[in-house]
Amino acid sequence: MCFEIAKSRDWRYILQQMAKLDQINENILQELIRDGRISNLELADRVGLSPSACLRRVQEMERTGLISGYRAVLDRTALGIGFLAYIGVGLRDHSKESQEGFERAMSRAVEVTECHNITGTIEYLLRVECADIAAYKAFHTDFLGAHPQVNAITTYVVMGSPKDARA
Repeated sequence: MCFEIAKSRDWRYILQQMAKLDQINENILQELIRDGRISNLELADRVGLSPSACLRRVQEMERTGLISGYRAVLDRTALGIGFLAYIGVGLRDHSKESQEGFERAMSRAVEVTECHNITGTIEYLLRVECADIAAYKAFHTDFLGAHPQVNAITTYVVMGSPKDARA
């Protein structure tokens, strides 16, 4: 039965139905991405729903985990964080134990704001934020470079971010 339904419908429609993402829910998500602190009244107005219907939809997307949380976007400069870099890290050993040890170490490093296990010529991509280049050098030398599993480090210093849609 499912196969017959799938054959007769557009895949996007099926995926939308599975995730319960109709156009109104997509609009709600877009508004929440733009402003996670928007009031329910304003959100309902923007997406063309009554406040109670809008709230039910948002709560259902939260309940199912489609919306997993809300975050504050901080001004790094105001916090004294003037240095941002992405760092590619290659490991000496590709075992599960080595990866887990590296990940534990990165979870303790306050400078590491993101740690992604990736495919390609290296194993990890880190987002690192520090006060300045001197603080980065200390992190690079004393922490990252001192980790026993690290084999290669490539740093990409961010000079500007014309688009940054992360929340």
